[in-house]
Amino acid sequence: MSTDGLAAAQQKMQDAGVAQTAIDVFTHYYGQLEEGVTGSIPEGTIDPYLDPPRLEDVSIDPAHAKSVFDQLVVINLNGGLGTSMGMDRAKSLLPVRDGKSFLELIVEQVLAARRATGSRLPLIFMNSFRTREDTLEVLAKYPDLPVGDLPLDFLQNKEPKLRVDDLHPVTWDADPDLEWCPPGHGDIYTALQTSGLLQQLLDAGFKYASVSNSDNLGTVPSPVLASWFASTGAPYAAELCRRTPADRKGGHLAVRKADGRLILRDTAQTPAEEMDYFTDEHRHPFFHTNNLWWDLEQLQAILAERDGVMGLPLIRNEKTVDPADKASTPVFQIESAMGAAIEVFDGATAIVVGRDRFLPVKATSDLLLVRSDLYDLDERGALVQRVESVPTVSLDAGSYKLIGDFEARFPQGVPSLREARSVEVKGDWTFGADVSLIGDAVLGEEGGAVPEGARVGTAG
Repeated sequence: MSTDGLAAAQQKMQDAGVAQTAIDVFTHYYGQLEEGVTGSIPEGTIDPYLDPPRLEDVSIDPAHAKSVFDQLVVINLNGGLGTSMGMDRAKSLLPVRDGKSFLELIVEQVLAARRATGSRLPLIFMNSFRTREDTLEVLAKYPDLPVGDLPLDFLQNKEPKLRVDDLHPVTWDADPDLEWCPPGHGDIYTALQTSGLLQQLLDAGFKYASVSNSDNLGTVPSPVLASWFASTGAPYAAELCRRTPADRKGGHLAVRKADGRLILRDTAQTPAEEMDYFTDEHRHPFFHTNNLWWDLEQLQAILAERDGVMGLPLIRNEKTVDPADKASTPVFQIESAMGAAIEVFDGATAIVVGRDRFLPVKATSDLLLVRSDLYDLDERGALVQRVESVPTVSLDAGSYKLIGDFEARFPQGVPSLREARSVEVKGDWTFGADVSLIGDAVLGEEGGAVPEGARVGTAG
C-alpha cells in the first residue's frame, strides 16, 4: 500500500471534518485500489436471476399495509449535479411539469400519500456538499414537510480524488472544490450511521425505508410494496423491471455461483469482451431500478457487525480532476453502488414492478419524454402514462445535450408525442408552438425551424 498516499488522503479527510467511519471505509477501498482490484464480475462466475416475484401477483391486507406505512420513511438520493446535461447544481431542481421541479413533485407525492393514508411518512434527502444549500432553500417552501424532530436531509460524505500515477490526493489550485468527490451512492449506509440519523429514525419508531433517486418520478409511496416487503421478513429488497432493447446499459441482479447470493452487476463491472452477455435482455431479463427497501433494524445490526464498513464491491471510476477539462490531471474516484449491498444481507430479495415505477431522467431525451403529453399528473402527484408505448427518442448531441441548449430549442414547450413511435432529430431544429411529432418522425441534419402547428413524421 502507498503509505504516503493513504496517509495524505486520511489527513486531508480529517482536516475537512469527515467522520472517522467514512475514513475507515475509504481506507478499505484504497487498499483494494492499490492491489489493482477493479471490481470485475465475469459472466462465468454468475447465473442469471430468472424468477423473482412480481408485484402484479401480490395481494395485501389493508390493515397490515396501514401499519407498515406508519413505520416507513422515504429516503431520496439527491447528490447528483446533472453535469452530463451541463448543470452545476442539483439535478432535482430542473423543472419537469407545470414549472415544478423533480424536488417539488417528489415532495407533493409524499404529502399526497400522507393525506391519503394518515401516515407520518417522513421524506429525507441525502444531499452532497454541492446540493444541500439549494435543496433546503426549496424545501423551506413546505412548512408541513418536517416530521417531529427529524431533519429534512443528511449529508453524503466526501473523499479526495486520487492521482492515477501515484494514488496521492490530487491538488487543483484553480478550483480546490474539484479535489473532492462523493464516494458514490453506496456511501448512504455510512452516512446514515455517522450522521446519527439511523438511530434517530429507530428511536422515533420507524422500521422500514423506501429509497430511490431524485431524478426518478416513478417511486410514488406505495402501501402495497411496503406491505409486501414487511411480510417477507427480508432485510433488504430491490425493485426490478423487465428489460427491453432500450435497457441494455442498466445494471442487473445475478446469482453468484460461489455462494448462491444475489449480487448486482453494473456495466463498469463487466469485462469488455463479455458485454454481449451483459446487454442480452433474454439472458438477463430484468434490470435494477435503484429503488430499494430496507429493514432499518437489520441494517443497523449489519453496520454494527462490520464496524460501519459494509465492504461493497469497489467501483474504480477514472476521470480527470476537472470533468470539463479532459487535459487536466487523470484521477481515480473510489465509489460503490447502493444496490450492491444486496450481497451483504442474508435473505435479501427482489420484486419485479411495473415500468411506471422507473421514470428516470439521465439525458435531455428523457426530459423531452416526461415533459410531453405522453404523461399526465394524477392526484397522487404521479406521472401516468397516457399511451400504450413510449416512443424512442434520439436528439442531436451537439444541439440538445446541454440543458441550456435544449431549453432554447423548445421556447414554446415540447411537441406532442402521443402519436409518435420514434423520434430522431439529427440537426439543429427549433420548435414552434403546438408541434406534433407523429409515427416515425425524423428531422434532418440541415436543421432549421419547425413552424407553429406543424405535424412532422410518417404515420404509415
